[in-house]
Amino acid sequence: MTREGYCARIEEAIQAIDFKGDYLNHKIYGSGHINDTFIVEFQQGDSKVKYILQRLNHEIFKNPEQLMENIWGVTSFLKEVIRKNNGDVNRETVNIVSTKDGKKFYIDSFGAYWRAYQYIDDAICFDKVEKPDDFYQSAVAFGRFQNLLANYDADSLYETIPDFHNTPARFKSFQEAIAKDTYDRVKNVQDEINFLIAREQDMKVCMDMLSKGELPLRVTHNDTKLNNILIDKTTGKGICVLDLDTVMPGLSINDFGDSIRFGANTAAEDETDLSKVSIDLELFELYTKGYLEGCNGSLIQKEMEMLPMGAKLMTLECGMRFLTDYLQGDTYFRIHRENHNLDRCRTQLKLVEDMERNWDQMNQIVKKYM
Repeated sequence: MTREGYCARIEEAIQAIDFKGDYLNHKIYGSGHINDTFIVEFQQGDSKVKYILQRLNHEIFKNPEQLMENIWGVTSFLKEVIRKNNGDVNRETVNIVSTKDGKKFYIDSFGAYWRAYQYIDDAICFDKVEKPDDFYQSAVAFGRFQNLLANYDADSLYETIPDFHNTPARFKSFQEAIAKDTYDRVKNVQDEINFLIAREQDMKVCMDMLSKGELPLRVTHNDTKLNNILIDKTTGKGICVLDLDTVMPGLSINDFGDSIRFGANTAAEDETDLSKVSIDLELFELYTKGYLEGCNGSLIQKEMEMLPMGAKLMTLECGMRFLTDYLQGDTYFRIHRENHNLDRCRTQLKLVEDMERNWDQMNQIVKKYM
């Protein structure tokens, strides 16, 4: 499609959504790789007001209607709870801007899905941990998100990405990739395969506990990276959880674990020098303290006890997914060099290995804040 054609689609979406004021301009916004995101500016009296406009990538998100239904339900519930707590619903949750005919999203003349949110001023996101307090603030915010939604019926949410954190199902896909060996790569990664197979029982633990009712089904975010938290520029506090596209029913320990996997690793996710990879126990402790503070007693005893396993499991699962993609020819995760997914896999497995070395300390830290 030509640039002119794409611009016409943006303008079509802007016309369809119930923005207030006189249109001024729009520009590309953010560093996301999945959806196309824009800032749209309007004049309202003497003030200029911004909105977020996004084109949903419905090749990745196969059921955008269900996705938006999840977001609408969760944010509507959040606003009710925030009001009861005398909070600010315009800053403490994202707010969908409906279309002019009252719908949650707009389908343009080419079949693309568009949605809009109110823009939250005087706040910032960080792509990586620049100072420990940022990581702590993200922990409090994700914990508070869990607390605010503690009474939301997780079963009422659509599972928009089936088996997203069903680790045994991921393990089955991994085994199938080994058996097919479509790209003749199994011979290159026998050590990594053996590492994962040796931990097959670990991968079953949490789903078994869920099926037995030992762990509750929760509303989970499923992408708990630092850059999905808005930090208030004035107070430095985490104020709002962003990017609710992967909100689904799940386990609270997985949200905790994915944050640790991403934020408490001493190296980059694709570091080739594995001697640099380890679990930063100070950051682990900081996040644990903040997360449980934000949860404010909403987790049951068993959930808190299983937080270290959540960290280990999410790291194992992620490493396995990278290796599966490598075996299947690098078709899911975008790569930027040869063996990129294999490098990512090895980093995750090294992090698991270091967690296992520090297992007693991780459990002691959690007990300290329970």
